[in-house]
Amino acid sequence: MATALKTRPQVRSTAAKPKRSAAPVKSARAMAEASITLSSKNYSSWSLRGWLIAKLAGLDFEEVMVPTDDANARKEILLLSPSILVPCLSHGGIKVWDTLAIGEYLDEVKPNAGLLPTDIAARAHCRAICGEMHSGFSSLRAALPMNLKGDFPGYKVWAKAEGDIERITTIWRNCIAQYGGPFLFGDKPCIADAMYAPVVTRFLTYHVAVDRVCSAYCKQIMAMSEMKEWIAAAKLEHEDIEELDMEF
Repeated sequence: MATALKTRPQVRSTAAKPKRSAAPVKSARAMAEASITLSSKNYSSWSLRGWLIAKLAGLDFEEVMVPTDDANARKEILLLSPSILVPCLSHGGIKVWDTLAIGEYLDEVKPNAGLLPTDIAARAHCRAICGEMHSGFSSLRAALPMNLKGDFPGYKVWAKAEGDIERITTIWRNCIAQYGGPFLFGDKPCIADAMYAPVVTRFLTYHVAVDRVCSAYCKQIMAMSEMKEWIAAAKLEHEDIEELDMEF
């Protein structure tokens, strides 16, 4: 009769082994102070404004991109939406989705960032021209949609849009004359510059001729490291919106 082979049980050493001290791995969302929902970097002027304000505030944030085939995002980009819900800032359990509200909120939580001028009269002036950009210039928006990858020399500007262009360049000249430049309210960019930065890109895309003072201001905006970062990312986007890439 065959006898079963006896096997010796395997005994694991109980000797203490040195433990590796591994730092906990945090996700980008956990590490970021906040998040901002954005749509297309090539086409969405409001996304650029909110993102730029957050950058100027020195906020540490994560970008949450909404694809351009999202129905609501597409409506906003094409000016078909009754309200603008992108960008949306999430910070400490608080959500803010209006660009001006984002600026005012970040001025409160980052008071040393200089988002608004310190002088009360200059601050009121800054708010007034930001509000004008926020609620006005509809003809400019329709005639010259933001398109950072586009280039349209010889583009014919509508008469109504010409009125908006004249008003905007008047604002720029007055601010630079009053506060000394090179930005709208002095030597540092603020909320006002973030609000008008997409207009600068429109002037370049459609080759809008402006005077020497406004041309220098456009160059100042485009030389900002934040603008260079945004534009570089915009040019890498693969999604195109045919309505905004056509030859007008």
